[in-house]
Amino acid sequence: MERAFALLLAAYAAGPAPAAEPLSWHGSIEIAAGRGERGPWRMNESRFDYVDDPSVALDDRGEAAVVWVDQARKDVFFQRVSAAGAKLGEPVNVSRSAAIFSWLPRVALAPRDARKVFVLWQEIVFSGGSHGGDILFARSEDGGRSFSPPVNLSDSPAGDGKGRINRRIWHNGSLDLAAGAGGVYAAWTEYEGALWFSRSTDSGRSFTAPRRIAGGGTEAPARAPSLALGPDRGVYLAWTVGEDEAADIRIARSADGGASFGNPRIVAPSSGYSDAPKLAVDPRGVLHLVYSESSGGPFEPSHIRYTRSTDRANSFEPPREISTPGAGFPTLSVDAAGDLYALWELFPGPRAYPRGLALAVSRDGGATFTPPAPVPGSIDPAGGWNGSNQGFLMRKLAVNGGGAVAIVNSSLKPDERSRVWLMRARASEPAR
Repeated sequence: MERAFALLLAAYAAGPAPAAEPLSWHGSIEIAAGRGERGPWRMNESRFDYVDDPSVALDDRGEAAVVWVDQARKDVFFQRVSAAGAKLGEPVNVSRSAAIFSWLPRVALAPRDARKVFVLWQEIVFSGGSHGGDILFARSEDGGRSFSPPVNLSDSPAGDGKGRINRRIWHNGSLDLAAGAGGVYAAWTEYEGALWFSRSTDSGRSFTAPRRIAGGGTEAPARAPSLALGPDRGVYLAWTVGEDEAADIRIARSADGGASFGNPRIVAPSSGYSDAPKLAVDPRGVLHLVYSESSGGPFEPSHIRYTRSTDRANSFEPPREISTPGAGFPTLSVDAAGDLYALWELFPGPRAYPRGLALAVSRDGGATFTPPAPVPGSIDPAGGWNGSNQGFLMRKLAVNGGGAVAIVNSSLKPDERSRVWLMRARASEPAR
């Protein structure tokens, strides 16, 4: 795997790789910077001083909405960036809970009104269970200049936001957020194993009581949920499981806007460990799925696999690899032309922190993908590793209908510095 990573970096250093041809890159902008202190874990009294955990959304004009965490201040922050790459105003504190760590946010925009911004995150509340964690939500109706008081959607002692691999190891940030014409949708897992879902039909002013979709009891613990919205009030929810070295991806579909879900289906069962699914629905209603898979359990080198369904998740094509080895934790997005963009973390070696991001693009609805190429500017020049120090379950990619692309990353160089930055690109005219 180290050789594969070195070849990718060599291609990056030599200039644009074939996979970059569908995109024209427009540089990067630093969103936040901080120190690099990460002391021993002492719950909410830990000495952490670094920035981390970025996520991004794009509106139809190409303006980016970026959220991230300042660990020193223990809060989630929001920044809007113009299509030209200029910061619009000062960062806004979304979580406003300086005594409690806030981690791994997601951001979404209302599809026809970018003034409505929705943020979901994990708040490390200790309320009597074995692990701390609750799922918090806030909304803005003025483009992110101000946010509503945070609302606790989970309010349980079960360790919400944790995606368990086994009893000793888990990823935080096991949650997802989606916004569409029918409402705002949130999903998360807990350390104790259950997968929960809640929806709002009034632009985030109120949410239904959480509904358990899977996990808990004698079932394997659910982890890494992903949401996608389809036509005709369709809602898709994917996840994987822990405590299983041959875990497979599950998908459940709602045909009534999230009021109910059908029984989950296992996608592409295999002897490998399948993890970190991400879903997207294209304008034709085709459901696309990417995920990572390793042959030796959850801690061995993995690659990215892709499959799609044309019949509303009733069946899927045989999955195929779209990455080199040493790839994990993908993100997937689609534009109005049905072009697909798959992004993932680059791992230089077994059990190493990732450095840099890679991207592959499909201009034919998933029939083929370009060879993977490193994202220009995604490697920290100071030698820091990619951030997400509380877990790699992130959404670092956004694409709008017109083919504008936004990618965020973070880095940490211990005891020196940390940073969060945004990279921009646009789809070139396809040769159709």
